[in-house]
Amino acid sequence: MPPVMDADRMGRTLTRIAHEILERNRGVHELAFVGVRTRGVPIAKRLAARIEEIAGVHVPTGALDITLYRDDLMRHAVGPQPLVRSTEIPFSIDDKKILLVDDVLYTGRTVRAALDALIDFGRPQSIQLVVMVDRGHRELPIKADYVGKNLPTSHQQSVQVLLEEIDGRDEVVIEG
Repeated sequence: MPPVMDADRMGRTLTRIAHEILERNRGVHELAFVGVRTRGVPIAKRLAARIEEIAGVHVPTGALDITLYRDDLMRHAVGPQPLVRSTEIPFSIDDKKILLVDDVLYTGRTVRAALDALIDFGRPQSIQLVVMVDRGHRELPIKADYVGKNLPTSHQQSVQVLLEEIDGRDEVVIEG
């Protein structure tokens, strides 16, 4: 199946989202990006770079690991141990407008875990959710503030956001 989004379309989408963020927040005052590991981090960095190009202001960016906050962590007592990666938020999130960034919004459980993890670092003024793809099928009452593409899928399908920094190419594909 051909990609749903190619590298050029992904780039234009991130530029559009950056403009939406600036418009909704009336500039960059108190903004900070926090990407959910793994693919949310490079997307957050790209958005911060786009905003710096547009507004001429650096926006801090961090990386959040949610492994220990997942609600399925202890569901299976036997099996491989989860890989815990580092959280790197080199700034205070207190009173900041946090833009929480992830690649795909599906059930909402990853975002719930990310919210729990983020609150352990402080008390932001607000948290706004940015996703490249919203594929529906929510199990929790979570809605993205900024969406690159709404992509209705079946439960059997899988949406993969491939990024140059991790996968060697930029594209969004549906598998299954």
